[in-house]
This record gives sequence, C-alpha cells and structure tokens, in this order.
Amino acid sequence: MLKRIRGVLVMLWECVQMSLDNIRGNKVRSFLTLLGIMIGVTAVIALISTVSGVTGSLASSFEDMGVGTMTVSVTGTDLKPGMEAEDLAAVASLDNVDGVVPSVSLNGRVSYGRQVETNVSVSGKNAFYFQLNSELIIHGRPLNFIDDNNTSYVCVISQEIVDQFFYGVNPLGETIYISGLPFTVVGRYEEDSGGGIAAIFMGKPDILIPYTTALKINNSAYVNSFTVYLQDGADSEAASSEIEDLMDGMFDFEDDTFTVTTMSSIEETMETMMGMMSTLLAGIASIALIVGGIGIMNMMLTTVTERTVEIGLKKALGAIPWQIQAQFLIESFLLSIIGGILGVIMGLLVSYALCNVMGSSFVISGSAIALGVGFSAAVGIIFGWAPARKASKLNPIDALRSI
Repeated sequence: MLKRIRGVLVMLWECVQMSLDNIRGNKVRSFLTLLGIMIGVTAVIALISTVSGVTGSLASSFEDMGVGTMTVSVTGTDLKPGMEAEDLAAVASLDNVDGVVPSVSLNGRVSYGRQVETNVSVSGKNAFYFQLNSELIIHGRPLNFIDDNNTSYVCVISQEIVDQFFYGVNPLGETIYISGLPFTVVGRYEEDSGGGIAAIFMGKPDILIPYTTALKINNSAYVNSFTVYLQDGADSEAASSEIEDLMDGMFDFEDDTFTVTTMSSIEETMETMMGMMSTLLAGIASIALIVGGIGIMNMMLTTVTERTVEIGLKKALGAIPWQIQAQFLIESFLLSIIGGILGVIMGLLVSYALCNVMGSSFVISGSAIALGVGFSAAVGIIFGWAPARKASKLNPIDALRSI
C-alpha cells in the first residue's frame, strides 16, 4: 500500500515538473494567460484591503469623535418645540451623564471695519464644551458659565477668521459684528487642521459664541440639538434608556418628538455598509478572474491540440486516463496559482498606494488574500477540467496517426 502511494506521489511530482517545463517553454503565451488571473486577483486584493483601511480610519475617527457620547435631535411638539435650559440641566444631572453640550447653529453676516463676509458658520456652545476641549484655545480665554448665564456678546474665533479679518492685528478685545450685533473677541482657537473623516461628520464652525446668545439671535428659547457626554465606564444603553425615559416625560410621551443616536450605533452602521460595499466590489472584481479562467481554458485546449502526439505515446506506453487528466489539471492549477500570487503582491502594492493617497490606514486583509488565492486556484481547476478531460479521452491510435 505504501509503495503504491509513493508511486502516485512520484508520478504527481513528475507531472509538476513537466507542467513547469511546458510553462517555461511557452513564456509569452503563459504570461498572457497569467495576466488575466493576476489582474483579477489584484483588483480583489486592492479593493478589499483599501475598504478595510478606510473602515479602520472611520473607526478611529469615531473614537476621536467620542464613542462615549450620544447626540439628541429634538423635533418637539407644538407646545414644546425643543429643550429649555432647565431641561438640559435635568439631562445633565442623570447618573450616567457627565455633561451636556447644546448646539445652536446659524449662518451669520460677519463684518470688521470695511471687511464683510456672508454665510459664516457660527455655533453656539456652552462652557462645558470648553472644559472638555481644554486644549482648543490657543490664545485668550474660552467661553465660561458667566457668558452663558449673562447671554454675553463675546466670541471665540478660528484661525481662519483671524487670517481673513485680523491679518497682522491682535484680535483679542476687538469688536466684530455678527448679524449686525457687536461681539467682543475673547479667544482664538485652532482645531485639528487635518480634518479627516471626522470633519465630514462634525463640520468645523468659524466662530463660537455662548449658546444662549445664539438662541437670542435666532429669536428662540429652545435647543433642538445637543450632545450628551457619558461618565467614564458608563453603559451607553442604560444611559440612552434613562435619557429617553426622562425626555418622554418632558414631551408628554408623544411619539417622534426626539431621536437619541449613539456614536457606537453609527459606527456599527458604517461598518455594515462598508462590509456590504467590500463584498459588492469583490464580486465585481471577481468577474476579471472569470475572464482569466476562460483564458486558461483557451490555452489548455490549445495545448491539448498541440500535444496530441505526446498524449498518444503516453497512452500507448500504458498511461491511464486519470494520469493524463492529472497532468493537464496540474498545469492549469500552476498557471492560476502563480497568477494569484503575483496578483496578491500587486494588489497589496496598489492598496498601499491608494491608502496613502486617501490618507487612510493600510491594512493587510488576510481574508482578502485567502479569497484571491483560493479563487484563483479554484478557477484553474474548474476551467482546466474540460481540457484535461478532453486530453484523457483521446484515442491513442487517432493521436498517433499524425506522426
């Protein structure tokens, strides 16, 4: 039994050597056949690895945005269209909540001297926002609770506003006009200039003012959007449930009056979407592998025709059909697996270049490599089966007639 197994292994090794010799003997044709498989695997690896890198960057950005936070959007009712100051204080007093940051946005007309700029992004924040972002202010002071309570006309401006209105001038203490109202500049801030994916979701206002002052400019007493910051180690689901129970009572248990969105839920949704996109792109790229497989079949059929005499001689000398079939299957498999390995290398290089261009992290996806190599091997076996079977069924007498 062992002797028989050894004989089979020796025969298979000889088939491998003959297949490699045949591939080397037809370099141009073999390369063109490999090219189809290589392009397909390169596309699969590059797309999946790039999507994995973008997903990792998204996850990192969400962590920077604060996984321990949740955003509440309020539509309210006819009698209560939003949250008042005492409502926000009630939310901030919950056990799992560290604090609340209201957000009141407006686009204002800003002027200083003769310089005027329209549609400047202005955001109303409270003092707790600056406590959380203690490194935000690079010159001057942040907004404080006194500014909130007194509805002060003070502002903190971004570096972009400084460059636009106060080039070569110290802006602290200067007065700018926002929507026709005078504001004293008390500080200057500069957020992460890299922006990145987080900036797409969060945006970056040009001017920060007390949220109470922003409400007054909007002629409103209600906040319709605020961010809840949780205590360290707090259970986000429990905190969300507490907030929903409290706000249900505030809005008389009416439906669709507010929405609580956690960063973790957004992250899960984004990961699901990116996973679906990765699968879709891999499916599209796999079409190139199928085209490459057709190229392998075409080459192997040509090879069978060219080697008819060789097949006839082997059969005349006692080779059985499965041995002939194994030889051609091995040759087809080797062609596809070599193309797959080259495609993996090219795919990783392309993915690395794309990730550098997009500024996302480069991730080597083991599943993508396994998929690319495995799929290429399967293509070689599947598309090489028909030519190998044709070779194994050749009649040795008919094959030898051409000698």
